[in-house]
Amino acid sequence: MRAADLIRLSLSALTQHPGRSLLSALGIAVGVAAVILLTALGEGLHQFVLHEFTQFGTNLISISPGKTKTHGGSVGMFGSVRPLSLQDAAALRHVPRVEASNPSMQGNAEIEGPARSRRVTLYGVGADFAEVFNMRVAVGSFLPADAVESPRAYAVLGAKVRDELFGADSPLGQRIRVGGQRYRVIGVMAAKGQVLGFDLDDTVYIPAARALELFNREGLMEIQVAHAAGADPDAVAADLRRVLLARHGSEDFTVTPQKQQLATLDSILAVLTFAVAALGSISLLVGGVGILTLMTITVSERTGEIGLLNALGARRSQIMALFLAEATFLAALGGAAGLALGLGAAGGLHTVLPALPVSLAWDYVLAAEAVAVVIGLAAGVAPARRAAGMDPVQALRTE
Repeated sequence: MRAADLIRLSLSALTQHPGRSLLSALGIAVGVAAVILLTALGEGLHQFVLHEFTQFGTNLISISPGKTKTHGGSVGMFGSVRPLSLQDAAALRHVPRVEASNPSMQGNAEIEGPARSRRVTLYGVGADFAEVFNMRVAVGSFLPADAVESPRAYAVLGAKVRDELFGADSPLGQRIRVGGQRYRVIGVMAAKGQVLGFDLDDTVYIPAARALELFNREGLMEIQVAHAAGADPDAVAADLRRVLLARHGSEDFTVTPQKQQLATLDSILAVLTFAVAALGSISLLVGGVGILTLMTITVSERTGEIGLLNALGARRSQIMALFLAEATFLAALGGAAGLALGLGAAGGLHTVLPALPVSLAWDYVLAAEAVAVVIGLAAGVAPARRAAGMDPVQALRTE
């Protein structure tokens, strides 16, 4: 039997019962479309989260109090033998290949303007904060590089706080109260929006030393370091660890390069994408059961045809190939329809909800198509073997 004859006979068998073939292919189509749509949402979330983390730069290293490897999880400044200090942050600024170092403290505080008050997120930071996190000052300037332990009472407002407290008036030079203490406004940050649910515009920045005093804390929550773009983050981290070890006497801190954080985050999100793909694949298995059912019925209905092919000299391998080809074509057609349906649904969803992160994961798209064909092939094996194993005389008698 020539390949052309095999293809023609397989396709003609499918078109003899178009409704039944369509329903069987529909199961595969729905499965492929489900995989494409779910993985598009998973991959979109994957890229969105990574973008949110990397928009502040990719050359960051964070130092937190407490030894992660000893305690199984960062216990923060309360579990540290020696808290991270402002002097630690200043010392790390002089490590080779380090471009900026920022001491960090965070809390909530009541901010009072000339006529209004507002409760906001208050950040105690250093003069390098804007440089470390690639943030821009829209009006005025950021906190100056004052003495570490006695900085001036200056404040920089987030864009939303500026609008809420001062409206259209310029806040520069105005006085505000932060936790009952007076601060002079020297700058306003450019609007940044929300990052993973945190509104960076509803914030106020004051010197870290004053934040420690305001919140009655002995140590910083974290120190962020920005290193040169071409520097090896592991080598810089080793230098930072060496300096802090000399200052603390023991490794009661955790140094985490951003690439390590991103690698962990990337692996978690990749597992999430795989999980939703596996969920969609259940529909593919259901489609495979549909093809198995159809091919089993087809073999029973075409017993006479099988006997005639045997009588005409067709080999068992050829008869088996005929039914396997039918199952494979059925799955391939369903996969193609599912591809069109899934791509259309993903594109339509992004059009209707542009804020929803949707990004096609092409490796999963191709894998779904391949799995659809394999499932069709596997579903056709048992019926094809049954057809190939029929006794030609008995098959003709059945007809």
